[in-house]
Amino acid sequence: MRALHWGARFAHCAYFEPNGLDYPHGTFGHLLAVAPTGAGATHSLAELGTLSVAPAAAGLHCGFITYDAKNGIEDLTSRNFDGFSWPILHFFSPQTWLVWHAETLEIHGQSEGILQQILAQPMVAQPTPQVLAVRPRLPKADYLRAVTAVREDILNGEVYELNLCQEFYAEGVALEPVDAFWRLMQASPAPFAGFVRWHDHFLLCASPERFLAHRDGQLISQPIKGTIRRGATPEADEEQRQTLFHDEKERAENLMIVDLVRNDLARVAQTGTVRVPELFGLYPFRHLWQMISTVTADRHPVANLEDILRATFPMGSMTGAPKIRAMQLIEHYEASRRGLYSGSIGYVQSDGNFDFNVVIRSLQYRRDTGYLSFQVGSAITYDSDPEREYEECLLKAKALLEVLNADIRSW
Repeated sequence: MRALHWGARFAHCAYFEPNGLDYPHGTFGHLLAVAPTGAGATHSLAELGTLSVAPAAAGLHCGFITYDAKNGIEDLTSRNFDGFSWPILHFFSPQTWLVWHAETLEIHGQSEGILQQILAQPMVAQPTPQVLAVRPRLPKADYLRAVTAVREDILNGEVYELNLCQEFYAEGVALEPVDAFWRLMQASPAPFAGFVRWHDHFLLCASPERFLAHRDGQLISQPIKGTIRRGATPEADEEQRQTLFHDEKERAENLMIVDLVRNDLARVAQTGTVRVPELFGLYPFRHLWQMISTVTADRHPVANLEDILRATFPMGSMTGAPKIRAMQLIEHYEASRRGLYSGSIGYVQSDGNFDFNVVIRSLQYRRDTGYLSFQVGSAITYDSDPEREYEECLLKAKALLEVLNADIRSW
């Protein structure tokens, strides 16, 4: 906690928190990276692609890719309301980075006096925030109409599935980002959590989902599709797990995205190496059961990081299928630009290995304007019930509302 308070003073800060959880193929590494204003940075997919062949001396690169990077990959646009104006992509080479192992802490880069600075950080208990009113950018009635329209699009053969999201926001908010992040970790510990500062922009992320990792030649993607509330007792919890496992709609959603991921990875994989080692895996989180599948592939030797991202980004679990038409319809039906939501944060190591999450279950905050928001969504299929989809959005918002001590106010 002291380390993040120290790191969040820097203009560029990236913290990755696995929360001590088990996860198939592992979690985020536990690390903190910082750099001052003016530090060297990567701003394009082409520049990011060179990192996979960087010499060992180049060390670590940390950062984010917003959902709007799609516009440089396909012929798409983003014209909806944007309260944040994140850069499309930003990765930095840290001045100092800390890596936690089970019993040790490593300090890399500029390390002199760093531990002393961290230990000297004052720890002041923060009062519970006042009740905050958040408002929907898309009123409930409009959301329900959008779900109905998407079902009609599916009937007409436009898409098979579409991930429809909505924003809840507040203005003029004074938030202490580090304290709010730790409240989020207490409310919703997740294996791909993270904290990002880019100048006066902050992301507080409790993501359970891996977008893509690279481990010594193997690509790993683990899309989540399928959600149900945890039960109040062990018996009720097992009943909920079984209900999710046998839900034909949820299984169909998951399978469609698995097929999309398989197709994406095949574009940068060695022929015949795309596999699905786990289909419809069920994993418990604090408030939810999630259906998670794993897709792996052997990276083609000529495919660098730019090639891989152009083939796979944005992640299919946040778009729908087919991906390009789904993204066109997302732009039509949603009222807010997604920005960093349904983008990714992660890190690239000098050996070419990398790990990226899916930015969901997250708060975005601008300290200079006081604008605060979160987005939630669900996958719409022809079998979707609009009211049920809205309730799924509220279920996913539960931990975020707890952290903010907030409730949703209608217009």
